[in-house]
Order: sequence, then structure tokens, then C-alpha cells
Amino acid sequence: MMNRNILRTTAAMGCIALMAACGQAPTQMGGAGGYATLQVSTTDRVLSEQYSATIRGRQDIDIYPQVSGTITRLCIQEGQAVKRGQVLFVIDQVPYKAALATATANVKAAKASLRTAELNYQSSKELHAQKVISDVNLQTVENTYYAAQAQVAQAEAQELTARNNLSYTEVKAPCDGVAGALPYRVGALVSANLPQPLTTISDNSTLYVYFSLTENQLLALTRRHGSMDEALKQMPEVELRLNDNSTYEKKGRIESISGVIDRQTGTVTARAAFDNSGRLLHSGSTGTLSIPASYQNVIVIPQAATVKMQDKTLVYKIVDGKAVSTLVQVAPISDGREYIVTGGLQPGDEIISEGAGLVREGTQVK
Repeated sequence: MMNRNILRTTAAMGCIALMAACGQAPTQMGGAGGYATLQVSTTDRVLSEQYSATIRGRQDIDIYPQVSGTITRLCIQEGQAVKRGQVLFVIDQVPYKAALATATANVKAAKASLRTAELNYQSSKELHAQKVISDVNLQTVENTYYAAQAQVAQAEAQELTARNNLSYTEVKAPCDGVAGALPYRVGALVSANLPQPLTTISDNSTLYVYFSLTENQLLALTRRHGSMDEALKQMPEVELRLNDNSTYEKKGRIESISGVIDRQTGTVTARAAFDNSGRLLHSGSTGTLSIPASYQNVIVIPQAATVKMQDKTLVYKIVDGKAVSTLVQVAPISDGREYIVTGGLQPGDEIISEGAGLVREGTQVK
């Protein structure tokens, strides 16, 4: 019997130490019913909301060829960092060099024809002035001259197209980033209609982390700060927990929140940006975004002190030695152990802190 009393005393002292560590008044064990009670007081808390997130590069650009042909050279490896304008692939250039040579020759021929037509036109004008040729003859020569000009312009356009096609045989990186998979190798026949790209260049110097907010969270955020723009300005820095449960060393900022609610999910998409100069993060991976919320001078109670009734939360307050059910309002986020009370209790109120679900209205509590 003595050992049991010692154990009970030790357990009671442990509860007192635990509640003292939480910044609350010591727990007292009531005589009748043996309920633990708590005198509430104000304190400060920083809690975090957790959101499942997907990680994407600032730009994920699929690389497709603009001309057809066989790949003659691979200039990069999978996962290699590339710079804007760097050559990634080379497509067989022989037919495009031949086409360019033909187009250049056509330009020269067209210009020669133009000079001949111009000479004929100038001499015909002199002959017409001397009444040697008729107006019809002069008009015919003039039309031939204008047609020669048009042929030069057409030949030059064809030369420009041929020159561009030749340049397209060197597939270049459109931005700085990291190369993805390389499904096509030397000798593969490629074209602009490929089922999958030659590779994907991910600009991952800064990575975007996408997560979803519910409609209620969006409304609460807007009401708290007055506007969405103001909410974004006042948003604290956020943390990213990676797939291996480690925390990314650099913090990010929430940059944008979509103004359109998805009809199917009832959520909006938000985006946070994280610096990735160390290249630890990779586009396509997942993680958990943690958004801190700071509360000052608030009442904090253990969740064991509450009873949930549909969408309502109540506690049992001690009034004249009896348990009286009292509705309270709590913050929408919690750490799984405590609630932040936003209404329904005042500092100095005494509540039943454990086993509230077993209490009945009017229970005598000493």
C-alpha cells in the first residue's frame, strides 16, 4: 500500500513539473472525482502549419529540334549544368549546308538577272524618249525589271531560311540550368514531332515550391491582413522539409497565391521560392512546407482539456466548485498537443485539464 501511495505522489509531481514547463499554472488534483485542473494564463507561442508540396524549377523547358535529321553528336551528359546558348546536340548538317549553298547561288543568279533587267530598262527609257520604241515596249521592259527585283527578294528569303535551318542543326540551351534525361542518342532520327523531347533543361538556381490553401484559409488570410498583397508582404519566411525528413538549410519566401479556386478541389495554389545555389533541390521532387504563425499574449490549453462537438470546441470551467461547459474558440492551427484559445476564456479561469471527455455538467470538483 505504501508503494502505491509513493507512485501516486510521484505521478502527481510529474504532472506538476510538466505543466510548469509549459508556462501554465501548476495542475491541481481535485478531491471529488480526482480531476486535474489548470488555471489559465497568457503566453506566447509559435506554431507551424504543414503543407504537402511539390518542387519545380523556375523554368522546365522541353527541348525539341526545329529541323529533321539524324543526331551526329551529343555535347552534354545527363544532369550536366549548362549555360544559355551552349550547344546540346548536333543534327546532320550536310543536307542543310547543301541547301544553303543552293540558296546562295540562286541569290547570285537573281541579282545578275536583276542587273541585266536594269540595263535593259535604262536603255529602253532612252529609246522611248527618242520615240524609237513604243509605250508598250517600255512597259514590258519595266515589268521585267520589277519581276527581277522580286526574284532577288524571294531568293534572299530562301537563303535566310536555309541559313536558319542550318543553324537549327545545332540545338542550343535556351537558359542556364541542368540537363535532364537524354532518350535519343547518336544516330537517332529526330524531328519536331517527337513523342518526347530531346531533353529538358531545368533552371534550378531558384526553385519554386507549390502547395495548396483551402478556401477558408485564403479567406482567413485576407481578413487578417486586409488584402492579399498585404498578406504576401507580411508573410514570414518558410521552411522546407525534404523527403528524408531533413530540413533544407535555406529559408524561402511565399511569392504568389493564385486568385482562382479550383472547382474540383476547392483550393488555390500558392508558390514559395527557395535559393538553390548549392543544387541540393531537384525539380520534380516533393517535400513539406512549414509556415510559422506567431501568437502573443494568448491562452494556451492542452487538447486533453477540450471536447469536440461537431465543429464546436468546449472546455469545463470550474465555477463555484462545479464543472460548467464553456464554448471556446481556438486558432485553426495546432501542434497536436495544445490549442491556442482566441475566445471563451479569460486569464485566471480554472478549467479541467485532463479527461474532459468523461466530465458531466455540474460535476462537483474540489
